[in-house]
Amino acid sequence: MPIWQGRSRRKATGGRYKHFRKHRKREMGRPFAETKIGKTKVVAVRTKGGGVKVKLYQAEYANVSDPGSGETKRVKIIDVIESPAHPHYSKRNIITKGSIIKTELGDARVTSRPGQNGVVNAVLLKR
Repeated sequence: MPIWQGRSRRKATGGRYKHFRKHRKREMGRPFAETKIGKTKVVAVRTKGGGVKVKLYQAEYANVSDPGSGETKRVKIIDVIESPAHPHYSKRNIITKGSIIKTELGDARVTSRPGQNGVVNAVLLKR
């Protein structure tokens, strides 16, 4: 299912733009990766201009940094507690940026974009 990411249909004033052409392949987007908890599954995708996006579909571990000590450790992800992107993502264990995850060290907030960076980085929350 392609996602069209072309120009907006509305002007800043609220008026409508006239259509002067049809959609172009370069304006097509891709579906959201929906990173879930499980055995790590990574796919590299070529982007426009020859760049590479690393999509993370399943994650087992997270790089959690402790702001108090300044150390970063690779720990196992247990559960998704809360997600600001969508209320049902926590029930489905989908990890997005800003999600609060339960790890072996404690609760942590995700600071990376797993579906685009290919890694889960998080900061430990104070209790």
